[in-house]
Amino acid sequence: MSKTILLGHGSGGKLTSDLIKKSFVEYFDNQTLKAMTDSAIVNIDDKLLAFTTDSYVVDPIFFPGGDIGKLAVSGTINDLAVSGAEPLFISAAFIIEEGFSIDDLESITKSMKDEADKSGVNIVTGDTKVVNKGQCDKIFINTAGIGLLERRCEHISTGKHIQCGDKIIVNGYIGDHGIAVMGAREKLKFETEILTDCACLNHLTKSVIDSGADIKFMRDITRGGLATVVSEITENRKFGIKINERDIPVRESVRGMCEIFGYDPMFLANEGKVLMVVSEQSADKVINIMKKQEHGRESAMIGEITSTNPGKAVLHSVVGGSRIIDKLTGEMLPRIC
Repeated sequence: MSKTILLGHGSGGKLTSDLIKKSFVEYFDNQTLKAMTDSAIVNIDDKLLAFTTDSYVVDPIFFPGGDIGKLAVSGTINDLAVSGAEPLFISAAFIIEEGFSIDDLESITKSMKDEADKSGVNIVTGDTKVVNKGQCDKIFINTAGIGLLERRCEHISTGKHIQCGDKIIVNGYIGDHGIAVMGAREKLKFETEILTDCACLNHLTKSVIDSGADIKFMRDITRGGLATVVSEITENRKFGIKINERDIPVRESVRGMCEIFGYDPMFLANEGKVLMVVSEQSADKVINIMKKQEHGRESAMIGEITSTNPGKAVLHSVVGGSRIIDKLTGEMLPRIC
């Protein structure tokens, strides 16, 4: 392990995982933290509370289809939603560089309010700090989120009920956010504009949960991309995962940019995508429900849980080959969220 922090430690991939285990879990050791879920699930007076926190340092702070404020609210809500919880409240803390435009700040806070209103969540507390010019890159936002979780959904964040034959579903095109932010950062001109997929998914996840579908696991696909999520699901487990490359929804414009810059869509960041593992019997039902939702119209079944290759995720390519899917190593696009 490196003796100093690298950009790759913020990638959401293997370096991030190693850093968390070595430098944080080892010292903050408790059973709740050890679950390593998107939201901590805690018992309070016989009720289950989902609690999450996140920080946003995206560069640039404005990008096609969104900004750092929309990203902060949707990212926090999604961490709660994919745990099976109903998001209720958010905090918002701002670290602002001296000289930052107040007009830009108000644009960001309005974006946060609009996104919170759409999701039915209130921003109820916060904090503001200002640092000397040059000691922060424009603005950083830290959030925390709280939601309530029904007992029947307690297993969703851990995936402890996953079994062979379960199906893997995503709610649409992957890689849009990563390419949108990269394009804004590098001032690239696309023939067809690529927008971030940044969106709150709590209405979509609630519609699936309320249907009574047999949901085994949910995780939002953010830093590290789809590859990192499926790799984490199989880590130290007795089952494997098979992913069919031809079934993964990727826009042709995103695929084209990946070919030009040497990126793999499987590792690109997303901010409005969820991976679900559901029982074989519920798969068609879940896809039909998701396709009726604004953020699920391009939903697709991309693979399944298998008894072969336990502990590993395998990609079956469009040309007939196969390869092991691993976590993102290093940093493909720093400061993506």
